[in-house]
Amino acid sequence: MSEPLDHGANPLVPGGALEGLRVIDLTMMLAGPYASMMLADQGADVIKVEPPGGDSTRRIGPFLPGGLTQDQGGYGGYFASINRNKRSVVLDLKSASGLAALKRMVAGADILIENYRHGVMERLGLSDAALWAANPRLVHVSIRGFGDAVGGVSPYADWPAYDPVSQAMGGVMSITGARDGTPTKVGPGVGDIGPAMFAAFGALAATFRAHRTGRGERVDISMVDSVLAICERIIFQHSATGISPVPEGNGHPLLCPFGLFEAADGFVTIAIPKDDFWARFVSLIGRPELARDPDFATNAARLENASRTEALVTEWTRARTRAEISSVIGGQVPFGPVMTASDIFADPHFQARGMLAEVAMAGADRPLHVANTPVRMAHAAHGVHQSAPLTGEHGATILAEFGFAPEEIAQICSDPMQNTTS
Repeated sequence: MSEPLDHGANPLVPGGALEGLRVIDLTMMLAGPYASMMLADQGADVIKVEPPGGDSTRRIGPFLPGGLTQDQGGYGGYFASINRNKRSVVLDLKSASGLAALKRMVAGADILIENYRHGVMERLGLSDAALWAANPRLVHVSIRGFGDAVGGVSPYADWPAYDPVSQAMGGVMSITGARDGTPTKVGPGVGDIGPAMFAAFGALAATFRAHRTGRGERVDISMVDSVLAICERIIFQHSATGISPVPEGNGHPLLCPFGLFEAADGFVTIAIPKDDFWARFVSLIGRPELARDPDFATNAARLENASRTEALVTEWTRARTRAEISSVIGGQVPFGPVMTASDIFADPHFQARGMLAEVAMAGADRPLHVANTPVRMAHAAHGVHQSAPLTGEHGATILAEFGFAPEEIAQICSDPMQNTTS
């Protein structure tokens, strides 16, 4: 087995499970930065390479009072949430000097992750061959709407794609919305975040291989493919039946009751995947005879009588508040209230799990809360330790770590668009 590289502790998240892993991050918007954020949260040293002026998402709000405004380069909540635990250097990759600096950094990295349009890396002179010439052990991860040549050339390879496009073409919209109604976009950016998770997984799988073989690897993530993988159920359903699934409303095509139900003060979810849960549920609500009724006793029967089953459940939930429902069935059958952001901030679960992390915002009079990582470890450091960087904040330090001479650092960092505070 080849000895893995070890670049030392991430100065922002020391002691993480990925300590010693160095990542060059050329990504913007959501999918790429979320993928590299996942690595940074577990201790990888993620170096965010920004263009002059910084990542454009810096200027997307909301902004805290007193914080950097759009005119000051921006430091909004969008950027702060998904770029925590990273360090920043500014390089103009359209210039020969910036490109040469990046190649020198690649030589000392484990992973490079980018989400440029199809063909951009090649036009920059950063083809796989060029990257591997600089570092034969490098893992190159790309996230594109329709993938790259490695995984098969799509007829849509040159199409730009964002979250709604990948949600639409990957299948999730076709099964989301009111039953037999208009397809509906899922609220969170699953068309970006799903691909990001696959990219982080692929990056680590490929790095494990690179450490074992001493040879680099190419990881090709398609946003549309990733959404399809998340929607795996529609593929086997269509293969088995020849029918394309349609919007499912708030139920489930294979289980009943399994979904959303109205309460007196909002909505709750009740999920009954097994008949013994059904027997327990109807006993708790004072209808034990329904466990023996042939129309409801089995999941197959309940699916056959789905509208009646859901009406029975709704009749009981609608007459009670979420708290009253919880007092009867909470902890007994799979159940949870539908929570707003305000509910989440007030709920003891998220406090106990540390899911509402605070990060300082430059100039602001209070910190910003961001969603912490759900990946917890018993011994290794993890989660939000450091705010997202200012534009080019760590430029001089990073370049020095890669062996750049002081005069080279001064030249690279002299661009007035940079903020080199270290």
